[in-house]
Amino acid sequence: MNATQLLIPVLTYHAARVGGSDYASNDHVAFFDDLRQLHREGFRIAKLDDIVASLRRGAPDLSATVGISMDDGTNFDYHDLPHPAWGAQRSMLNIMKDFVDEFGQRAQPDLHVTSFVIASPAARRELDKKCLAGRNWYTDDWWPDAIASGLMSIANHSWDHNHPAVGVVAQRNQEKGTFSVIDTYEDAEAQIRQATEYLARKTAGQASRLFAYPYGQFNSYLTDEYLPHFGSQHGMEAAFTAGSGMISETSKRWTLPRLVCGHDWKSGAELGAILARARG
Repeated sequence: MNATQLLIPVLTYHAARVGGSDYASNDHVAFFDDLRQLHREGFRIAKLDDIVASLRRGAPDLSATVGISMDDGTNFDYHDLPHPAWGAQRSMLNIMKDFVDEFGQRAQPDLHVTSFVIASPAARRELDKKCLAGRNWYTDDWWPDAIASGLMSIANHSWDHNHPAVGVVAQRNQEKGTFSVIDTYEDAEAQIRQATEYLARKTAGQASRLFAYPYGQFNSYLTDEYLPHFGSQHGMEAAFTAGSGMISETSKRWTLPRLVCGHDWKSGAELGAILARARG
């Protein structure tokens, strides 16, 4: 590398964030526009697994590269759905297919997103009723087809997100709403390993080996003990936070930063400023 520091933005979207029909309130609208902006500004979209593998090999040429992830794994990632307040929403996967149809495969030959999904069927059913529209929009039947598309990976976002809307979570004291309390071997196994095993069954072993901390939160037990030393159990190769930064050559494998749409940028201009920093 040159003296300029390598910086790789990982852009994260929540397909269930549909609070209007404009960029600032709707991640589908933002994602549609952002794909075109990334292409105009000469950034290459790469698969998160490939970015991690290149960083682990050392000194990769990843300049002007960006990764993309989705969190929570609602059906809005894969299916076009009729939002009860804001009408038909084009799925994130179909937005990518539309981009390929418009610009051709060569425009972004490695176009890809990683969908970090909640594994527990029971938790997803509760979240569908309490946090979505109660229309069975938190299923896992689409996971194999998403992988087969070549445009999307399915990855681990924990067993139940330790979410406050879930009646009984896989945390020993039922402390909910933060992932920082997953700080014992038993809780980590219940949240991470259990999810790994479920994803492996549902995807015929084709799930990504990446993890995204719910709420972007972690603790020293996860980053310094469980994830580095129990790989044969949990199967993960790297973990992502939501730390409002960009990946560099000095980033730690178990605390790779991401940027979140609607929080770290709310407009094309703000995304442009991020890309300018990444370009150096």
